[in-house]
This record gives sequence, C-alpha cells and structure tokens, in this order.
Amino acid sequence: MTITPPSLLGESPAFLAALTHVSRVAPLERPVLVIGERGTGKELIAARLHYLSQRWDRPFVKVNCAALPESLLDSELFGHEAGAFTGATRRQIGRIEQADGGTLFLDEIATASPAVQEKLLRAVEYGEIERVGGRTATVDVRVVGATNADLPALAAAGRFRADLLDRLAFDVVTLPPLRARPDDIPPLAEHFALGMVRELQRPLFPGFTAAALDRLRGHDWPGNVRELRNAVERSVAAADPDEPLDHIILDPFESPWRPSVVPTARTEPAPVAEKVAMPEFDGGILDQVRAFEAARLREALERNRFNQRQTAEALGLGYHQLRGMLKKHGLIPPAPLRP
Repeated sequence: MTITPPSLLGESPAFLAALTHVSRVAPLERPVLVIGERGTGKELIAARLHYLSQRWDRPFVKVNCAALPESLLDSELFGHEAGAFTGATRRQIGRIEQADGGTLFLDEIATASPAVQEKLLRAVEYGEIERVGGRTATVDVRVVGATNADLPALAAAGRFRADLLDRLAFDVVTLPPLRARPDDIPPLAEHFALGMVRELQRPLFPGFTAAALDRLRGHDWPGNVRELRNAVERSVAAADPDEPLDHIILDPFESPWRPSVVPTARTEPAPVAEKVAMPEFDGGILDQVRAFEAARLREALERNRFNQRQTAEALGLGYHQLRGMLKKHGLIPPAPLRP
C-alpha cells in the first residue's frame, strides 16, 4: 500500500526551503515543533512529517489542545480508568495510546495546562503515560507540536515548561506567511477556484481578470492560506459562471447596512466630591464634626433648592432622618410665603 503525503502548493524560495527542511527531519525518530501564523498549513506539514517517516503506515492522531479544558484534555490524551471520575463507566484509551507506533500531532500546544505539560514531558522523555485513575502504560509515539506562539518567550515567562520545550524542540520547522510568498498566490487561488467549480458542478472556470489577480496579490492575508481559500471560494460561488472572475470578496461582512461598531465600555473615573468650606474652629474634634455636618447639609439644601426630599436622596438619607439632622443644626428653612 502506497500513501502519498499531502500536496502542498507553492514554488517560492521561502516555501521550498520549508519543505526541504521537512523532508530532512521527517525520517528522524525525534519530536518536532511546527511554528507558523494561523492558516499557514501547520497541520498539513505535520501530516507530511508523518507520511515521510518510517511510521507512515501507523496511526496519525490529531488533538487540538485549545479545544478542550484541562480536565477533558488530560482524559482525552492519557485516557482514564473506569470510575476515575463521575460518568467514567468504562476504561477509555487516550489519544496517545491510540497513536502507539505512529505520530501524535498536538495543535495549539502552547495552550496546554502545566499539569498536562508535566505528563506530556514524561511521555516524550520516557514513553510512559498514566491514565486518569492511576494505571501506567508504555507507548512508542513521535510527538509533533504546533503553535503560533513564541514558545521560548512563554518558557522564559514561566508559562510553558522549559524542560518540555527542550525535548520538543529537537528540530523546529517555521512556516513562512503567505505575504512572504506572493508568487504562490495565483496558483493557490487557481487551485481553490477549480475545487469550488467542481463542488458547484460547473463545466469550467473562466479564470481571473487581471484586476482580480492584482487585488489578490495586494492583500496582506493575515489569515494566510486559509483566508485566501475562503475568499476565492466565496467569490467563485457569487460570480457569473460564464465570465472571468473580477470581484474578490475579501470581507464577507462588508455591507452598507453593516451595524456600527459598538464602543468598548470604559470605566469612567468616579466623580470627585466637591469640597465644602470648613468654618474655622478653635474647639475640639466634636465641634469640628458638627460644623462640617452643618456645612454639608446647608450646601446640599442650596444645591437642591431647599427641596428636602431631593436633598435626602442626594445625601443617601431618609426623609425623616434628614429632617432630624436639619432640626439638630437649626437648618429648617422657613415655610414659603403663600400668596
């Protein structure tokens, strides 16, 4: 049985250098890290590492570490014994054991928790795993990790185990972003367009106009090859099948009726309480407190135009509580004159 490695399109020097690197390291029975921005094809590179190795006819098992919380990721990777936790009615073989003899691809490995990293270290270092619930097993697995994070920086900050990084980084394949390989954009776009035409069961693809190709080459592609594929496929699906594709839909949210951006909530600084002038007193602390209280009441009354209910609300007092304090300080205003 012959298995062909996943096809990867591109002829730019940076991309060909990465493929050469992959071909060189694939036969080695050592861990590999694949580093690259989102959408650069890290999973395809991991598959290529597997199918160009001596393990090509053994399992290639994939796990996205960012897709599961710590407890579930632990069980997913290492398995669990029956009764290990609520709902564990039978033994489950983990992904690492499923990959025994083959390759385990750990996508988004930087998101794994410290506890999972510690168990991974033992698996990589000694080929031993411990199922949740206590049973130990021996495995023969080649680990390929992938991330778009700066792992050495995370290790220096204590957010990734340095000893695990040392073991995984036997070799590191760093993938170039699409903006660094502009000559690969037209053939990739053609490939994705033809695939969409086949899916739509159209007889042919009439090609791109020069303006469309210029727009494809001029875009920055922060989502890299994945973003290019989405843009080309949605543009082909929306285009006239009998005319060369001219309009590239880069932003599917673009619309004259697009909702306006909701401003981010900001925490306003608490208002600074206005200072109330304190009368000069030669007396003790109690006299000064009474003077401050009277001045604060007088100022609040004036601000609320001597409306006692509004004044009580402004000071956080009950109405009758305010009345008592006003009487205490002789501040009951005179009743308004009736006509």
